[in-house]
Amino acid sequence: MQKKITLLLLLVASSTAVIAQGELGPITITHGKEIEADKEKIVKIAGEANGKIYTLATKGKNFYIKVFNSTDMDLISVNEIEMDDFIDKEPVFEEIAVLNDKIYIIGSVYDRKNKINNLLAVEISEDGKLTTNTIKLFSTEVTKNREKGAFYFKHSPNQDKLLIMHASLFDKEEIMQYEIKLVNENLDIVTSHLERVSFEDRKDLEFTIADFDLTFEDDIFLVINESYRDRKAKKNIEKFEVHAFKKASDYNQEVINIDFTGKEVINCEMLMTANNTLNLVGFYSSVNKRGKANWKLKGIYSATINASSNEVTNLKFNVFDFETKAKLIGERRAKKDKDIPPYYSTHSLIEKEDGGLIFLAEYRQSIIGRSSGIGIGGLGISFTPITFFTNEIIVTSLNADGSVEWANVIAKDQKASFTTMSVGMYGFSSGSNFSVGVGVTVPLAVLGKGPEYLGAIPIYTNGELTVVFNDNKKNMGVTDIEEIKSLGNYNKAIPTAFMFNKDNGDITRIDPEELQKDQLILRPGVYHIITNKEYLIYSSRRSEDKLGRMIIN
Repeated sequence: MQKKITLLLLLVASSTAVIAQGELGPITITHGKEIEADKEKIVKIAGEANGKIYTLATKGKNFYIKVFNSTDMDLISVNEIEMDDFIDKEPVFEEIAVLNDKIYIIGSVYDRKNKINNLLAVEISEDGKLTTNTIKLFSTEVTKNREKGAFYFKHSPNQDKLLIMHASLFDKEEIMQYEIKLVNENLDIVTSHLERVSFEDRKDLEFTIADFDLTFEDDIFLVINESYRDRKAKKNIEKFEVHAFKKASDYNQEVINIDFTGKEVINCEMLMTANNTLNLVGFYSSVNKRGKANWKLKGIYSATINASSNEVTNLKFNVFDFETKAKLIGERRAKKDKDIPPYYSTHSLIEKEDGGLIFLAEYRQSIIGRSSGIGIGGLGISFTPITFFTNEIIVTSLNADGSVEWANVIAKDQKASFTTMSVGMYGFSSGSNFSVGVGVTVPLAVLGKGPEYLGAIPIYTNGELTVVFNDNKKNMGVTDIEEIKSLGNYNKAIPTAFMFNKDNGDITRIDPEELQKDQLILRPGVYHIITNKEYLIYSSRRSEDKLGRMIIN
């Protein structure tokens, strides 16, 4: 089963009715009616319920709910989100959730006087309007606005529950804290847990919540990575563990240690597979003689845990092979056994039929320029230039025992530049020694401005992996990373698909047979998965916008 598809694809054509628009390998695209009221750009497709599709849209600094008919994708209504004030403040939008047939808007309010970070939810009526049914989900003690932390959300695979986590730092008290709550479709609290970790006398402690997830059985898992230097023992202490909260055990906390030495975990992607095995996959680095990590990627690790017994059944560290390194850093540096720069973020983790996994990691960087503004005495509006880069993707097929079956690299070079008034969007929970690695994607505040056209979507069906993305039309037929040209203007992109041979990972590239002058391009950051073979998508080109469906044959 495919998990965590964080970015989507692009595609084709225009029509006033829902008809087939084009094909790309195993993918068929249809689009609905043109959205006439397109000033509010869709930034998230929340889900499908009651015969309607519910979406989140933005215009300026305001958010809106757009509701569409599921059949022809015709626009039904547009309603601005204006949550009632809480302690004389309007909540800051956080999330839109569809739980079974109920729709909720979720917002946060920081209580400066009492130093409390609050999270509120308001139910949405079937026609997309806010009701008077407001529920407070979190009321978490923090220290100050700068350390108020952030909220993170995960929907259950059954789409009937929502897992919420708040993470924050108490710098002066030398404490890191996370709080989790699981809520059902009525927003009743199913379970909650508050964890406080002290780093007193461990000034160089690095504490990361690498991932968290909710399974089909409503079990909760968090991956914790803790590292610090024991100066007396003159060695580095690495704690890599899973905090488990299982429904069958009344959600009592269980800690699963994954022991190893001489390596440092960089990131992690987690997936519960069909045989009740918890899989953890990510990059690791080597450490120097003093036990400090060099923070460059040495290879890929794979750990498996029996979720019933909490036994770690397998742990493997796979060093990058020469061919992969040569594609990423060049043959000369690969021959010198240089490590890979740490710019690759976990993208997707896919379960194979043989019990193995396919792991995808994408090169991602963002450059934030110097802000400039208009006003008097520093007061007024500030504008900040930002450039997003999403380049090549490392694709690794792992055997059931965690060893590498094959590896390859998707050659792409993408960027999008824009100016925003919302630099504060990067204020997720982080500090000098505390970070949250989950949910760090393109913020909603900048979607609609360009970065949502970047990235790729992996599709796994019938044992075959296909990855679709926007590309420069000059790259048609090219798979060599040394020969590709950059995609600078996403409005002139073409759709392309890389299909992988399941036995050896060889790539077959599929490009459009016929290029259309004014084809619609799907915004890859805006999608919703109905099943592993059906997706709701959003395509646009200049002033033309449409919802659509992507079907995998």
